[in-house]
Amino acid sequence: MNIGKNGLVVVAFGGNAFQTKGDKGTVEDYWRNAYTAAETVIRLVEEGYRVVVTHGNGPQAGILAELMMLGLKYKNIPPMSLDIAGAMTQGWLGYILQQALYNKLLEKGLLGSKVKGVVTVVTQTLVRKDDPDFKDPSKYVGPWYEKEEAEKLAREFGWIFKPDPRGGYRRVVPSPDPIIQVEIEAIKTLAENGFIVIADGGGGVPVINEDSRLKGVEAVIDKDLGAERMASALRADVLLILTDVDYAYINYGSPNAKPIREITVSEALKLYKEGHFKPGSMGPKILAGIRFIQNGGKLAIIAHLKNAAEAVRGESGTRIIPG
Repeated sequence: MNIGKNGLVVVAFGGNAFQTKGDKGTVEDYWRNAYTAAETVIRLVEEGYRVVVTHGNGPQAGILAELMMLGLKYKNIPPMSLDIAGAMTQGWLGYILQQALYNKLLEKGLLGSKVKGVVTVVTQTLVRKDDPDFKDPSKYVGPWYEKEEAEKLAREFGWIFKPDPRGGYRRVVPSPDPIIQVEIEAIKTLAENGFIVIADGGGGVPVINEDSRLKGVEAVIDKDLGAERMASALRADVLLILTDVDYAYINYGSPNAKPIREITVSEALKLYKEGHFKPGSMGPKILAGIRFIQNGGKLAIIAHLKNAAEAVRGESGTRIIPG
């Protein structure tokens, strides 16, 4: 499929863009991984594409949650709301990736010629206050606890805890469906005027409209679904979801696993409804790709972080196309 040069690609990095398996989560790990992610973006710029970047924040939100819990336990520090924690991770990770991109643009002689600069937009994402996930939250956040401590925190702060399939108890919060990024026009203006934009990190800070005012809520947004909303609103040509596997698979993890190289949106929807993709991993990525094509996008790709340019050229990754 010909997307044409100067086409807009929305790149959605997974958590491995900052912290990969085996990393301790040190500052050095973050910078090394950010430069690897930046090289991926620069390759797309060199091939003539305009790029808007978004990213996950799961591990980093977990770190903040852990620090918050330690503060509650040992220092009697008041808890921080999830919307503020989400904004903090957007600034934290945006800064690292923004600097890595800026330095790589300088190194390649692209700053000022192909790209005017790099901008991080701390983004609010509108959700419905009657979203059904607010009634039955299921998104795990933060550290693990024994049952007694979880019950104590639930009584004290009104939080909801559920048994984690991997053991122990963890706090669960709503993960409402995103509607639109509040700052979408600013993101669009920057992208159209030669900037690489980093936006909607972690799916954005979830906000509701209450009495004609925005209000942050205790929730987290799936970053792939948030990326689709942003890509569709920007009328992007490609939604490129980068993760730590080369393809989406049928029967993933089994001896008869089969990579999906290209699939129509109707075929992808059928497989999705049949439950072939796990809700906590590949499911949201496939759903994001389906929605993007349904909303007028030309091409959705799920690929490995290191194969982004090859995936856009059709040499790697799972491609969801109209049809």
